[in-house]
Amino acid sequence: MRLLAAAAALLLAAAACAEDAGALLARYKAASGGARWDAVQAIASRGTLRAGGLSGPIATLEDLRGGRHASRYTLGRLEGADGYDGRTAWEQDPGGEVARLDGAEAMARARTEAWLTARAYWYPQRGAARYGAVTTREADGRRYAVVEATPEGGAAVALWFDAASGLLARTTQKVGQNVLTVRYEDWRAVDGVRLPFRSVSDRGDPRSRVEVALTQARLDPALHEADFAMPQAPASRARIANAAAVTRVPFELVNNHIYVRAEVDGKPVRLLVDTGGFNLLTPAAAKRLGLAAEGKLLAQGVGEKGGDVALAPARSLRVGDAVLERPVMYVIDLGALGAVEGLDFDGLVGFEMFSRFGVRIDYAQRELVLSEPAKFAPPAGARAIPFTLEERIPVIAGTLDGTPLRISVDTGSRASLTFHGPFARAHGLAERYGAAPESVVGWGVGGPSYGRPLRLGTLDLGGIDVPGIAADIFTGTKGSFANPDLDANLGGGVLKRFTVAFDYAQRRMYLAPNADFARPDLYDRSGLWLLGDGAALRVGAVAPQSAAARAGLRADDRLLAIDGVAVATRTLAAWRQRLRELPAGTRLAVRYARDGRAAELTLTLADQIPPPR
Repeated sequence: MRLLAAAAALLLAAAACAEDAGALLARYKAASGGARWDAVQAIASRGTLRAGGLSGPIATLEDLRGGRHASRYTLGRLEGADGYDGRTAWEQDPGGEVARLDGAEAMARARTEAWLTARAYWYPQRGAARYGAVTTREADGRRYAVVEATPEGGAAVALWFDAASGLLARTTQKVGQNVLTVRYEDWRAVDGVRLPFRSVSDRGDPRSRVEVALTQARLDPALHEADFAMPQAPASRARIANAAAVTRVPFELVNNHIYVRAEVDGKPVRLLVDTGGFNLLTPAAAKRLGLAAEGKLLAQGVGEKGGDVALAPARSLRVGDAVLERPVMYVIDLGALGAVEGLDFDGLVGFEMFSRFGVRIDYAQRELVLSEPAKFAPPAGARAIPFTLEERIPVIAGTLDGTPLRISVDTGSRASLTFHGPFARAHGLAERYGAAPESVVGWGVGGPSYGRPLRLGTLDLGGIDVPGIAADIFTGTKGSFANPDLDANLGGGVLKRFTVAFDYAQRRMYLAPNADFARPDLYDRSGLWLLGDGAALRVGAVAPQSAAARAGLRADDRLLAIDGVAVATRTLAAWRQRLRELPAGTRLAVRYARDGRAAELTLTLADQIPPPR
């Protein structure tokens, strides 16, 4: 009886919420055109798009009966588009690459956007939704009636209605760790209905602000399937410049990162190969190459701070015989990443290359193989793992000791596996696996990344068991690893055990274990986060309760010699490897400089996490 009573109470509460929301939505409909909306099937609009200091024309089509929509725009010297065809959301980047946004979170957001486009809050037959209770809020000196709606299969969105006019004033929606706010302003009459002629969206940072100011809108234009269909990337802008349609490119493996020699506009560059990134140049490289960058947008990486990003069209990007014509390079200051890596490099090659070619990464042979899609062949004996795309990054399914994981695949990460903070907290991973204290565990565009190292049980990737990984839990509150929509990020520390291949056209990743598959995943035994600093190594951070902390080393100390060997005689990557591989208990004489004075101490290596079995 108690269960029946509770169920009845929930049903009554849901009905009351729906009734309150219904009254609110009816007032909005009356204020914006009333019954005239019943006959409206489509809306076409044109105006000006402004973002990141750039502007240009934008044209949008909305199908109110099916929720389909498409926008095509010019921003400065660049062109792009996005849309939803009734099944799939898509985006076309300024370089011409097209991304089918088929990840779970992207699809949920697309269904909600379709629900809003269809005005399904007035016409439930176009899309059902659950409603929360109506609340009253104040912001910017105005009062609003607010109700949260969750469309079927979609993401929750809060609708804010102006208390005075009854019109929809804004929507708010959680996107990853951010809140996307869209404000609707400048309502004007168009053929019997009222439409907002100005919309402003942002995610809490001025660099993420996007404004659309309409100059015209009309009702019921003729619609065609092609208006909303996902476009094809221009085939003429991507090619393998040889008869075999396959190119083999040697690479350097440094700190589990892949570096290739490439050319931008015929000039040499060194680029990091990154499934988690875009084609990117540092400001210094863009200047040296004579590229003119424009705009000021927001770049958010694994660090706590976001960076500025500008856009620079180039004539060509060439990796081996793989050529992208008229690419758009993102220009971002990578900060201290050169010192973090211990080598100079000019930027990244990312999604644009992976989306246009079949890609095989042979870690054992240090070879990158790019092919025309029709010539792509998986590695022999490889296991196929399907993936989807979230923010242009491949996402696969895996399990950790039986717990399901949604894992982004990131060749640009040096780590083995990094858990997103929300997932780790929800599953008590720090307690379950006895994580070490918080320390610097990585470095990205936004600066240092903090986490808690730990030794895992067994990670299952497409039926391949990978035991004893040295992983870390992200402990920050900002950056990509604070995103609750994904669970973990798979990096080079695990990927280097395989020959890895990507077929973006078929949404398949392939893993074939190589000779290093069974190697133990060692973890640093010094507690030092080291940075390149000329002929020395600078201590960027010291892990609490580590060997370095017990020895008395501090941040900004400059290491001059280790175990009688001048640090300048080895690369930073080689020193990191040595501090992983030497056994616990090894005593090392360290000569260092602090505040300009030289000193010596003994560093006794110790495990920060349990050693591999």
